[in-house]
Amino acid sequence: MTPLTRTAAVFADAAHIRNTGVVKTARRTDAAEDRALQVHDVHSSADGSTRVAVARLLLEQGPVTAAAVAADLELSAAAVRRHLDALIADGEAEARQASHRGPRGRGRPAREYLLTDAGRMRFGHGYDDLATAALRYIAQTAGEGAVNAFAERRVAELLGPEAAEIATAATPGARADALAELLTARGYAAQAREAGHGVQLCQHHCPVAHVAAEFPELCEAETRAFAELLGTHVQRLATIARGDAACTTHVPLDGPELFRRLEPTTTVPRGRQSE
Repeated sequence: MTPLTRTAAVFADAAHIRNTGVVKTARRTDAAEDRALQVHDVHSSADGSTRVAVARLLLEQGPVTAAAVAADLELSAAAVRRHLDALIADGEAEARQASHRGPRGRGRPAREYLLTDAGRMRFGHGYDDLATAALRYIAQTAGEGAVNAFAERRVAELLGPEAAEIATAATPGARADALAELLTARGYAAQAREAGHGVQLCQHHCPVAHVAAEFPELCEAETRAFAELLGTHVQRLATIARGDAACTTHVPLDGPELFRRLEPTTTVPRGRQSE
Protein backbone atom coordinates (compact mmCIF):
# COMPACT_ATOMS: atom_id res chain seq x y z
CA MET A 1 0.00 0.00 0.00
CA THR A 2 1.41 3.38 -0.98
CA PRO A 3 1.63 6.27 1.50
CA LEU A 4 -1.19 8.00 -0.33
CA THR A 5 -3.36 4.91 -0.12
CA ARG A 6 -2.62 4.47 3.62
CA THR A 7 -3.55 8.14 4.23
CA ALA A 8 -6.85 7.71 2.38
CA ALA A 9 -7.62 4.59 4.42
CA VAL A 10 -6.96 6.40 7.68
CA PHE A 11 -9.30 9.25 6.73
CA ALA A 12 -11.95 6.73 5.68
CA ASP A 13 -11.72 4.97 9.04
CA ALA A 14 -11.96 8.26 10.88
CA ALA A 15 -15.00 9.26 8.89
CA HIS A 16 -16.60 5.89 9.64
CA ILE A 17 -15.89 6.32 13.38
CA ARG A 18 -17.51 9.76 13.36
CA ASN A 19 -20.55 8.37 11.55
CA THR A 20 -23.07 7.78 14.37
CA GLY A 21 -26.08 7.55 12.13
CA VAL A 22 -26.72 3.95 13.15
CA VAL A 23 -26.75 4.84 16.85
CA LYS A 24 -28.95 7.87 16.28
CA THR A 25 -31.40 5.78 14.28
CA ALA A 26 -31.56 3.25 17.09
CA ARG A 27 -32.17 6.00 19.62
CA ARG A 28 -34.93 7.48 17.50
CA THR A 29 -36.52 4.02 17.23
CA ASP A 30 -36.37 3.53 21.01
CA ALA A 31 -37.95 6.92 21.58
CA ALA A 32 -40.69 6.15 19.07
CA GLU A 33 -41.40 2.84 20.82
CA ASP A 34 -41.58 4.60 24.19
CA ARG A 35 -44.06 7.12 22.81
CA ALA A 36 -46.12 4.29 21.28
CA LEU A 37 -46.20 2.45 24.61
CA GLN A 38 -47.25 5.62 26.42
CA VAL A 39 -50.05 6.19 23.91
CA HIS A 40 -51.11 2.54 24.31
CA ASP A 41 -51.18 2.88 28.10
CA VAL A 42 -53.27 6.05 27.86
CA HIS A 43 -55.69 4.39 25.46
CA SER A 44 -55.91 1.30 27.68
CA SER A 45 -56.66 3.46 30.71
CA ALA A 46 -59.22 5.43 28.76
CA ASP A 47 -60.82 2.24 27.49
CA GLY A 48 -61.07 0.94 31.05
CA SER A 49 -62.74 4.05 32.42
CA THR A 50 -65.07 4.27 29.43
CA ARG A 51 -66.07 0.63 29.81
CA VAL A 52 -66.92 1.25 33.46
CA ALA A 53 -69.06 4.22 32.38
CA VAL A 54 -70.87 2.05 29.83
CA ALA A 55 -71.43 -0.69 32.41
CA ARG A 56 -72.72 1.82 34.96
CA LEU A 57 -75.20 3.19 32.43
CA LEU A 58 -76.47 -0.34 31.78
CA LEU A 59 -76.77 -0.80 35.53
CA GLU A 60 -78.72 2.41 36.07
CA GLN A 61 -80.85 2.51 32.91
CA GLY A 62 -80.76 -0.96 31.38
CA PRO A 63 -82.10 -2.47 29.30
CA VAL A 64 -81.00 0.31 26.97
CA THR A 65 -80.04 0.55 23.30
CA ALA A 66 -76.52 1.20 22.04
CA ALA A 67 -77.73 4.46 20.49
CA ALA A 68 -79.01 5.65 23.86
CA VAL A 69 -75.67 4.78 25.49
CA ALA A 70 -73.78 6.66 22.78
CA ALA A 71 -75.99 9.72 23.17
CA ASP A 72 -75.80 9.76 26.96
CA LEU A 73 -72.00 9.33 27.09
CA GLU A 74 -71.33 11.41 23.96
CA LEU A 75 -69.47 8.56 22.28
CA SER A 76 -69.47 7.29 18.73
CA ALA A 77 -71.69 4.34 17.89
CA ALA A 78 -68.62 2.29 16.93
CA ALA A 79 -66.93 2.95 20.29
CA VAL A 80 -70.05 2.00 22.23
CA ARG A 81 -70.51 -1.23 20.30
CA ARG A 82 -66.87 -2.13 20.90
CA HIS A 83 -67.33 -1.76 24.67
CA LEU A 84 -70.66 -3.58 24.61
CA ASP A 85 -69.13 -6.47 22.67
CA ALA A 86 -66.29 -6.66 25.21
CA LEU A 87 -68.75 -6.73 28.13
CA ILE A 88 -70.74 -9.49 26.42
CA ALA A 89 -67.57 -11.49 25.71
CA ASP A 90 -66.66 -11.25 29.42
CA GLY A 91 -70.14 -12.43 30.42
CA GLU A 92 -70.93 -9.10 32.09
CA ALA A 93 -73.68 -7.98 29.70
CA GLU A 94 -76.28 -9.52 27.47
CA ALA A 95 -78.37 -8.31 24.53
CA ARG A 96 -82.00 -8.91 23.72
CA GLN A 97 -84.47 -7.66 21.17
CA ALA A 98 -85.92 -4.33 22.16
CA SER A 99 -89.58 -4.19 22.98
CA HIS A 100 -91.45 -2.36 20.24
CA ARG A 101 -94.71 -0.45 20.40
CA GLY A 102 -96.66 0.41 17.31
CA PRO A 103 -95.88 -0.59 13.72
CA ARG A 104 -92.31 -1.73 13.13
CA GLY A 105 -90.28 0.31 10.69
CA ARG A 106 -87.84 -0.94 8.11
CA GLY A 107 -84.38 -2.13 9.06
CA ARG A 108 -82.88 -4.40 11.67
CA PRO A 109 -84.82 -4.61 14.97
CA ALA A 110 -83.13 -2.61 17.74
CA ARG A 111 -81.32 -4.49 20.49
CA GLU A 112 -81.23 -3.56 24.15
CA TYR A 113 -78.37 -4.25 26.52
CA LEU A 114 -78.34 -4.97 30.24
CA LEU A 115 -75.90 -6.27 32.81
CA THR A 116 -75.79 -9.89 33.89
CA ASP A 117 -75.31 -10.96 37.51
CA ALA A 118 -71.57 -11.10 36.84
CA GLY A 119 -71.67 -7.57 35.48
CA ARG A 120 -73.52 -6.24 38.51
CA MET A 121 -70.82 -7.73 40.74
CA ARG A 122 -68.44 -5.17 39.18
CA PHE A 123 -70.20 -2.64 41.38
CA GLY A 124 -70.24 -4.81 44.51
CA HIS A 125 -73.01 -6.58 46.41
CA GLY A 126 -74.17 -7.01 50.01
CA TYR A 127 -74.76 -10.75 50.13
CA ASP A 128 -72.18 -11.33 52.87
CA ASP A 129 -73.54 -8.48 54.96
CA LEU A 130 -77.07 -9.78 54.51
CA ALA A 131 -76.08 -13.32 55.57
CA THR A 132 -74.21 -11.99 58.62
CA ALA A 133 -77.19 -9.87 59.63
CA ALA A 134 -79.49 -12.88 59.27
CA LEU A 135 -77.30 -15.04 61.51
CA ARG A 136 -77.09 -12.28 64.09
CA TYR A 137 -80.88 -12.16 64.15
CA ILE A 138 -81.07 -15.96 64.52
CA ALA A 139 -78.59 -15.86 67.40
CA GLN A 140 -80.46 -13.05 69.17
CA THR A 141 -83.94 -14.47 68.76
CA ALA A 142 -83.40 -18.24 68.82
CA GLY A 143 -80.05 -18.64 70.61
CA GLU A 144 -76.67 -20.06 69.71
CA GLY A 145 -78.13 -23.54 69.29
CA ALA A 146 -80.12 -22.30 66.31
CA VAL A 147 -76.93 -21.00 64.69
CA ASN A 148 -75.29 -24.40 65.15
CA ALA A 149 -78.35 -26.13 63.68
CA PHE A 150 -78.25 -23.80 60.69
CA ALA A 151 -74.52 -24.48 60.20
CA GLU A 152 -75.07 -28.24 60.28
CA ARG A 153 -77.95 -28.03 57.83
CA ARG A 154 -75.89 -25.85 55.52
CA VAL A 155 -72.96 -28.26 55.33
CA ALA A 156 -75.36 -31.16 54.80
CA GLU A 157 -76.83 -29.33 51.80
CA LEU A 158 -73.30 -28.47 50.63
CA LEU A 159 -72.30 -32.15 50.53
CA GLY A 160 -75.65 -33.23 49.16
CA PRO A 161 -76.47 -36.76 47.99
CA GLU A 162 -72.90 -37.22 46.73
CA ALA A 163 -71.85 -37.72 50.36
CA ALA A 164 -73.28 -41.25 50.28
CA GLU A 165 -71.05 -42.17 47.34
CA ILE A 166 -67.98 -40.69 49.02
CA ALA A 167 -68.69 -42.73 52.13
CA THR A 168 -68.39 -45.98 50.18
CA ALA A 169 -64.69 -45.42 49.37
CA ALA A 170 -62.43 -47.96 51.08
CA THR A 171 -60.02 -45.70 53.01
CA PRO A 172 -59.95 -42.21 54.53
CA GLY A 173 -57.43 -41.21 51.86
CA ALA A 174 -59.70 -42.28 49.03
CA ARG A 175 -62.63 -40.54 50.68
CA ALA A 176 -60.53 -37.38 51.06
CA ASP A 177 -59.77 -37.43 47.34
CA ALA A 178 -63.45 -37.81 46.51
CA LEU A 179 -64.39 -35.07 48.98
CA ALA A 180 -61.86 -32.70 47.38
CA GLU A 181 -63.43 -33.31 43.97
CA LEU A 182 -66.89 -32.62 45.37
CA LEU A 183 -65.79 -29.41 47.09
CA THR A 184 -64.10 -28.22 43.89
CA ALA A 185 -67.35 -28.79 42.03
CA ARG A 186 -69.04 -26.64 44.68
CA GLY A 187 -66.60 -23.78 44.06
CA TYR A 188 -64.10 -24.36 46.90
CA ALA A 189 -61.03 -25.09 44.69
CA ALA A 190 -60.05 -28.03 46.91
CA GLN A 191 -57.32 -30.63 46.66
CA ALA A 192 -56.12 -33.55 48.78
CA ARG A 193 -52.36 -34.00 49.03
CA GLU A 194 -50.13 -36.31 51.03
CA ALA A 195 -48.53 -34.78 54.12
CA GLY A 196 -46.48 -36.95 56.46
CA HIS A 197 -48.61 -39.76 57.81
CA GLY A 198 -51.82 -38.34 56.47
CA VAL A 199 -53.55 -36.21 53.87
CA GLN A 200 -54.14 -32.48 53.92
CA LEU A 201 -57.46 -31.39 52.49
CA CYS A 202 -56.90 -27.83 51.25
CA GLN A 203 -59.70 -25.50 50.22
CA HIS A 204 -58.22 -22.53 48.41
CA HIS A 205 -61.49 -20.62 48.23
CA CYS A 206 -64.32 -20.12 50.70
CA PRO A 207 -67.49 -18.37 49.48
CA VAL A 208 -68.61 -17.73 53.09
CA ALA A 209 -65.29 -16.65 54.61
CA HIS A 210 -66.54 -13.16 55.47
CA VAL A 211 -69.55 -14.59 57.35
CA ALA A 212 -67.51 -17.36 59.00
CA ALA A 213 -65.13 -14.75 60.42
CA GLU A 214 -67.94 -13.69 62.77
CA PHE A 215 -69.67 -17.06 63.00
CA PRO A 216 -67.03 -19.81 63.34
CA GLU A 217 -69.90 -22.27 63.82
CA LEU A 218 -69.88 -22.59 60.02
CA CYS A 219 -66.28 -23.85 60.05
CA GLU A 220 -66.86 -26.07 63.09
CA ALA A 221 -69.89 -27.77 61.54
CA GLU A 222 -67.92 -28.31 58.34
CA THR A 223 -65.07 -29.94 60.27
CA ARG A 224 -67.44 -32.29 62.12
CA ALA A 225 -69.13 -33.27 58.86
CA PHE A 226 -65.76 -33.98 57.23
CA ALA A 227 -64.74 -36.18 60.17
CA GLU A 228 -67.89 -38.25 59.99
CA LEU A 229 -67.84 -38.51 56.23
CA LEU A 230 -64.15 -39.49 56.11
CA GLY A 231 -64.59 -41.94 58.99
CA THR A 232 -61.67 -40.68 61.05
CA HIS A 233 -60.63 -37.89 63.37
CA VAL A 234 -59.62 -34.75 61.46
CA GLN A 235 -57.92 -31.55 62.60
CA ARG A 236 -58.57 -28.13 61.12
CA LEU A 237 -55.17 -26.43 60.85
CA ALA A 238 -56.06 -23.18 59.14
CA THR A 239 -59.05 -21.28 57.78
CA ILE A 240 -59.48 -18.44 55.32
CA ALA A 241 -61.95 -16.90 57.78
CA ARG A 242 -59.06 -16.41 60.25
CA GLY A 243 -56.88 -14.83 57.61
CA ASP A 244 -54.99 -17.91 56.42
CA ALA A 245 -54.26 -18.52 52.75
CA ALA A 246 -56.42 -21.67 52.64
CA CYS A 247 -58.70 -23.79 54.78
CA THR A 248 -56.51 -26.79 55.64
CA THR A 249 -57.79 -29.96 57.30
CA HIS A 250 -55.42 -32.76 58.32
CA VAL A 251 -56.73 -36.28 57.75
CA PRO A 252 -54.61 -39.03 59.44
CA LEU A 253 -54.22 -42.26 57.51
CA ASP A 254 -52.48 -44.47 60.09
CA GLY A 255 -54.79 -44.02 63.07
CA PRO A 256 -57.98 -45.86 64.02
CA GLU A 257 -61.17 -44.92 62.26
CA LEU A 258 -62.98 -43.24 65.12
CA PHE A 259 -66.31 -42.78 63.41
CA ARG A 260 -68.58 -45.27 61.70
CA ARG A 261 -68.78 -44.41 58.05
CA LEU A 262 -72.06 -43.06 56.80
CA GLU A 263 -74.59 -45.50 55.43
CA PRO A 264 -74.99 -45.22 51.64
CA THR A 265 -78.39 -43.54 52.00
CA THR A 266 -77.29 -40.97 54.58
CA THR A 267 -76.85 -37.42 53.31
CA VAL A 268 -76.64 -35.40 56.53
CA PRO A 269 -74.23 -35.36 59.47
CA ARG A 270 -75.15 -37.83 62.22
CA GLY A 271 -76.09 -35.00 64.56
CA ARG A 272 -79.01 -34.18 62.23
CA GLN A 273 -80.24 -37.73 61.50
CA SER A 274 -82.87 -37.59 64.20
CA GLU A 275 -84.68 -34.75 62.46
